[in-house]
Formats: sequence, structure tokens, C-alpha cells
Amino acid sequence: PAGSGDGSGNVLVGYGTAEPPARRRRVRPVAGGGSAVTTAARATTSGDSGDSGTSGASEDSVPAVDESPVAVGGASRPVDGPVPVISPLVRRLAREHGLDLRRLPGSGPDGLILRADVEEALRRTGEAASSGASVPSVSAEPVVAALPAGLSATGAETRVPLKGVRGAVADKLSRSRREIPDATCWVDADATELLRARQAMNAAGAPKISLLALLARICTAALARYPELNSRVDTEAREIVRLGHVHLGFAAQTDRGLVVPVVRDAHARGAEALTAEFARLTEAARTGALTPGELTGGTFTLNNYGVFGVDGSTPIINHPEAAMLGVGRIVPKPWVHEGELAVRQVVQLSLTFDHRVCDGGTAGGFLRYVADCVEQPSVLLRTL
Repeated sequence: PAGSGDGSGNVLVGYGTAEPPARRRRVRPVAGGGSAVTTAARATTSGDSGDSGTSGASEDSVPAVDESPVAVGGASRPVDGPVPVISPLVRRLAREHGLDLRRLPGSGPDGLILRADVEEALRRTGEAASSGASVPSVSAEPVVAALPAGLSATGAETRVPLKGVRGAVADKLSRSRREIPDATCWVDADATELLRARQAMNAAGAPKISLLALLARICTAALARYPELNSRVDTEAREIVRLGHVHLGFAAQTDRGLVVPVVRDAHARGAEALTAEFARLTEAARTGALTPGELTGGTFTLNNYGVFGVDGSTPIINHPEAAMLGVGRIVPKPWVHEGELAVRQVVQLSLTFDHRVCDGGTAGGFLRYVADCVEQPSVLLRTL
């Protein structure tokens, strides 16, 4: 359809033109004439009715069109009329920062406003605001050019030295991968009854019992049944050393990195004592107050990665230990309970073990006993 004299009226993705482009015709050179080609524009007029037409004047009577480039970086464009912006992202960027695009010159073809033009205007706005100058049509909101975490402004790579806690963890895990032929088995368990038992314990008014303490107590009972997993391998003597005490490590993620504090003689502690010791060591880990003695000498590790919202893992064994029990998050799931489908609190348990100290039967028996105690805490009473 024909447009009015005010503009084309056609807007495509936020882009319109202030005036309809002039129609041009290339004039063929007259035989025998010079080599120059004269270009003239046919005048376009609009009637009062709004229909556009072409005048019948000869080309000689039409004023020549000035073909010199138009400067777009100088004066601002009129306040009224469409704004030459083709990208919705550019419009949104300007709108979020309160920038009036009608006052912004564009550096693109035919005065098109690009994203770089908006960012440059925002940069000048920030500089003017910091110097105390007032800038019209721009909100006082601070301009923040945020980068995704881990990325530098220049896009260059960053080298982080492997030292301190990160370096010690890297060395220990690398040694474990080199020396220990590990394997992993796992099982889902219904933890509904364990959670109810804990709730009943904590309702009695005595000191609160943590879920980690109950899992630790189950671990020590399982290690008493399967002592092969509370051992280490002496590679020089080619011997398996079974240990008489359970020093239970537990993985703790801190701002300084991953640490594994150790609860000494965990097999001799009850649920209350284990809860208190876990709390003390966790606080010391967060503040960086752990001593070397509290970070070494573990014989078995309990890894509660469920706190990160994940179900399962195949962790690397804490060298020179022989096994690690992993506990995923506890979530409601459909479960067959007493012959009927019900929603139960389900957890995934995994055991990563050194295959040199035992075979799959021992590892499976250990994990099955742990799962039975989780599903029926009364099973644990037989060992207390």
C-alpha cells in the first residue's frame, strides 16, 4: 500500500524510515557523449488524499540530488517519528537504562543505531555522572557491565596456581587414581523410617541428633561386620593392613576447598557424641582452624554429597583408605511399601572400594547392611 508523506509506516522488527527513499533511475549515456553518467531522481509527491504518485515533469526540471555522505555523529535526530533501530536487543538495552534513542545519533548505514552506539552513550553517561554533570533523558541507575563468572574482560586465559589446599587435594586425588583400582556399587534405600526415628529422638528434649551422626553410627556397625573395608594396602610389603580402630573422615566443602576432617575412634561414640564432634570439626573447617592431626589418619570416609542436591556419585577414595560411602539427597519418590505403591523418602547409597582389599561380595554385603539399617533402624539395635 502507498504510504503518506510522513513516512513509510512499515515497521519490521522495530525499524522504520523517517522518509520514503527517493526512486532513482540511471540515465543511459548518449552515443558520442562523454563518459560521465548523470543520475537524477524522479520527484515523488503526495496528494491531499494520501495517495502517492509520480510527477510528469521532465528530468531536466528536477533538482539534482546531493549525493554527498550525511554525517550521523553530529546533530541529534528529531524527537518525532520512528527510530532507525533494527535490533530489539538494542531497544531493550536502551529502555532498561532509560536512554532516549531519538536523541542518539547512529553510526550504522543510513543512521542506523547499533548496539555499540547505545553502549557508547551509556559509557559517556557514566562518566558524566561520576563527574557531577547532568545528562538529559538518562536515568540515574548505575551502568554495570557484568561478565559471567570465570570469564575475563579480555577473553584471555587465566592460570590458577595449584597450591595450598587446592594443591594438596590435587596431589592426593592424583595419587589415589594412580595406585588404587577402585570400583563402585550402589543401591536405593527407603529412608522414611530413619527420618521418623530421628524425629522421635529429637522430640524427646535431649540434644539434637544429626542425620550425619546416624549414618556414621550405621557405618561403624557395618565396618565391624566387614573389617576388610577398614584397612589399607602396604604396597612395599604387599600386605593388606586391617585396622583395629575406626577413624571416620567426612568430606566438608569450605571456601578454602575440600577438606576431610577425621572423627577419632568413631566406633566408640554414640549418636550424641558423634553429632557434637561433627559440629565442632565442621566449624573448625569453615574458619580454617583444623589442626594437622584433625585432617590425617582417617581409615574410612563418609561423603554426604546430597547436600549439593545430587543423587549419586562415584567419588575418588581418600588415599590410603580402602573405601568411601556416598550418600545422595533424600527425596520423595514412588516406592513399593508393604505391597502397595506409596510415596517414600528415598536415598541413593554408593560404596567406592579398593578392589585389592576385597571382592564384590564383601562390598555388596557392606552396602546391603547399611541400606537395611537405613530402611529399618531397628536392625542397628542388634549391634548396640
